[in-house]
Amino acid sequence: MQEHNNRVLHIENLSFGYKNSKTLYENLSLHVDIGEVLCILGASGSGKSTLFELITKNLAPTKGSIQSSKISQIFQDPYTSFHPTYSIKNQIEDITTLEGYKEICKDLELDVKLLEKKPHELSGGQLQRCSILRALLMKPKLLLADEPTSALDNVTQLEVMKLLVKFLDRVGILLITHDEHLANWCSDRIIYLDALDSTYM
Repeated sequence: MQEHNNRVLHIENLSFGYKNSKTLYENLSLHVDIGEVLCILGASGSGKSTLFELITKNLAPTKGSIQSSKISQIFQDPYTSFHPTYSIKNQIEDITTLEGYKEICKDLELDVKLLEKKPHELSGGQLQRCSILRALLMKPKLLLADEPTSALDNVTQLEVMKLLVKFLDRVGILLITHDEHLANWCSDRIIYLDALDSTYM
C-alpha cells in the first residue's frame, strides 16, 4: 500500500468530529506495521471506538486519509460477538474457512472440541480465544482489538493478551483500551487520545 512493505495501516492528517459535537481528532497521523502493537489509550468518550469506525469505513473523516491492509476485529464482549443458538464452528464457517484452524487452536491453547459447543457453554476466556481464532482465520494483516480483555478477570486478561501477541509475526495490532497497565505491558507505542491534538508517528 506504500513503500513500507510491512506497513498495514497508515493514517495521515485525520480530522473528525460528530455533528454539533467537539472535534475528536485534528490532524491525527499514525501507522502500524506487522510485528508491532500500537495502543490507543483513553477514557470513555475520548473517541477510541470512533477511530475503529473510521478505519473500517463505517464513518468518513472530515479530512485526511486512511490506508489499510486486510482487517479483522476482536470485540470487547465475546458473548455478544457470537450468536447464542448455534455452534462456534458453524459461526466461523459462515464468514471464513477453517483452513489451518488446528494449528491456530494449538497456539491459542484452545481445545478444538470446544468449537462444537455453543457460546454459553464456554467460559469468557475460552470464548475470547474463539474470537481471536475467528479473526485470524480471516487472514488479516491488521488486527483491530477493541478492549479485548475488559470483560475478563485479571488472570484471564493476561493469558489472552499473551496468546494474542504470539501472532505478531503475521499481523500488526491496533489495540484500544482504558487500561494503562495493559497498554504499558504489551504495546510498542501508545497514543494518549485525551491529550492528542496533532501528530503521532
